[in-house]
Amino acid sequence: MRYDSVTDVIGGTPLVRIDAAVHGLRNIDLFAKMELFNPFGSVKDRAAWNMVRHRLAGAAERAETVVELSSGNTAKALAVIAGMHGLPFRSVTNRMRVPEIKDLLLLLGAQIDELPGQSECLDPTDTDDPLTRMYHTVSAAGGGYLHTDQYFNDLNVEAHVRGTGPEIIADLDGRAPDYFIACVGTAGSSTGVARVLREHDPEVTVVGLVAEKADFIPGIRDIDEVHEVGLFDPDVYDTIEAVSSDEAIDGLLTLVRRCGTLAGPTGGGAYQGAVRYLRRLDAGLTGRRTAVFIVCDRVESYMSYLRERRPALFQQPDRTHSVRTLTAEDLAATRTIGVSDAQEWIAKENPLVVDLRSPFAYRALHIDRSINIVDDLFAEMLHGGLPFGRRQPVLLVCPVGEKSASYAALLTRMGHPDVRSLAGGVIAWRDAGAELVRD
Repeated sequence: MRYDSVTDVIGGTPLVRIDAAVHGLRNIDLFAKMELFNPFGSVKDRAAWNMVRHRLAGAAERAETVVELSSGNTAKALAVIAGMHGLPFRSVTNRMRVPEIKDLLLLLGAQIDELPGQSECLDPTDTDDPLTRMYHTVSAAGGGYLHTDQYFNDLNVEAHVRGTGPEIIADLDGRAPDYFIACVGTAGSSTGVARVLREHDPEVTVVGLVAEKADFIPGIRDIDEVHEVGLFDPDVYDTIEAVSSDEAIDGLLTLVRRCGTLAGPTGGGAYQGAVRYLRRLDAGLTGRRTAVFIVCDRVESYMSYLRERRPALFQQPDRTHSVRTLTAEDLAATRTIGVSDAQEWIAKENPLVVDLRSPFAYRALHIDRSINIVDDLFAEMLHGGLPFGRRQPVLLVCPVGEKSASYAALLTRMGHPDVRSLAGGVIAWRDAGAELVRD
């Protein structure tokens, strides 16, 4: 096949049947929509191209910069497309959580701005959030930015209304599947595909998958974050279920080792969530059914994510000093402290205050005399044992008090006698009117 541009290759991805010997479903045929075969490697290629293509004419002459609030596959696709058209690309995010994606974006010539956003998703009404202020800057007319705005842009959804959904029906010989199981990130693909399938057959069951609370699966929002996504509409889904990062990795391993599908964690989560949901129905079915899930992207960009969570996969020993090994009893023993008590403790005992946020967030605003050790680096330090003397009291601080509580529990288990977590984190400190300084 011959094409005039690599963007002509976007879409038309295959629908592949998963062998019943792998998933064990007796009455349901399970299919994977292989979005990892898009030219830039993910389902986001469709949305990126659909959001930007009609605005490219004259963009170079206007000296515009393509910009998106993304730290993943949308940014990667837009960086490629921008480069093809002689445009710079700028990725704005509150945290680059996957090192391989960051390296790839830099290789593609992207500028990366990590700002101290208060959550993984954007709330355009929160004018105190630096990420929100940047959002309004790049969205302003005449500002020199071509902002694709994936979280609120209906063209994100339309890419799947025009492409992904109709392709699934065509590959099922003109029928919609009985079940569609989709991970929810920006909600573009799940919303667009669900719309098409239900227009064809209103009886299609749509299952949305999110990550468990405070868990991290690349490309999937957790159960709290998903409600902050502009395109998310809970009425799209018949049910919403949570999957854990462990389940996502289990599903990834099944797809990689049993199905010859080099799926990333999002695809692994989609597979595992689909099989878990469908097994509850399978025994009670009397006729054949079909189900479809999406393999969103490829595994190669997530080696560090997998190595950190499953070192045995890479013939490395398990890490005993890890928050992932904490028990409910460990977490229950965590010492948390409110803002007023923390202020009094700091004044009397002079604990070492460790801010676990990104350097960008720390430099913007932090507790006076605190030190900044980003949580990933802090986790590495703990593998070697206690990083502080036992006679040094320690106060751990993070955005909202969840990560700091986990690390406080781990340090306590490791034998530190006086480590505490700031309840509510920097947000609670700010909301209480306590002093924050700027670096």
